[in-house]
Amino acid sequence: MLGKLKKWRNPNREQSELTKEEILQREIPEHIAIIMDGNGRWAKKRALPRIAGHHEGMKVVRKITKLSNELGVKALTLYAFSTENWKRPKTEVDYLMKLPEEFLGTFLPELVEENVQVRIIGEESKIPEHTLRAVQKAKEDTKNNNGLILNFALNYGSRAEMIHAVQGIVQDVEKGSISPEDINEALFSQYLMTKDMRDPDLLIRTSGEIRLSNFMLWQLAYSEFVFTDVLWPDFSEDHLLAAIDEYQHRGRRFGGL
Repeated sequence: MLGKLKKWRNPNREQSELTKEEILQREIPEHIAIIMDGNGRWAKKRALPRIAGHHEGMKVVRKITKLSNELGVKALTLYAFSTENWKRPKTEVDYLMKLPEEFLGTFLPELVEENVQVRIIGEESKIPEHTLRAVQKAKEDTKNNNGLILNFALNYGSRAEMIHAVQGIVQDVEKGSISPEDINEALFSQYLMTKDMRDPDLLIRTSGEIRLSNFMLWQLAYSEFVFTDVLWPDFSEDHLLAAIDEYQHRGRRFGGL
């Protein structure tokens, strides 16, 4: 594992040597999840306000969404705002809540044209009205698209998601619609916010941090992890191809031999 991590962080092969055509010759991960980290550090290195890093990161979302769609990825889940991010300064939180509106307002026609379907997971009750309006419009305008699912994790926390799932199961047991004997992994998954989606095949986290930060803890049980020191605003199409190439050279046994 450490060898693979070292290989990814310091690859012997230049990323520019990888081509989309070469990647397409091997198995493409159906669901990619990304923890988009490093916007603030990117801005600090340039003596810019943190919001400048978030704005730059938004441009990367467009590029990575476009390439993922071209590669035939079925779902792309992006960790946009966690339940813990409310602890950040109010000015930064306010700006982060404007980003989905700005992104979707600018790129929604492109998403519609490219057959991308927009979804959201997270606790919506705390999300500002203007943000929800933008997301709901995008969901409505793309609901008939059957290409890439662009899934934003917004005000999302995996522990809260699992507690909510347990509460739902308890309620249904009390109503008699299910019995305790019915409870298994498949049933539990149906009470999660990702119930209509395949679990991620590949998780990518940028900026050098090596932790999950309360992101899709149940769903990532058998995902392949790729960590990179690259800050999210610097994450390019070549970096995505390199991460998929790393995924393609791993053996996924799911506990078997």
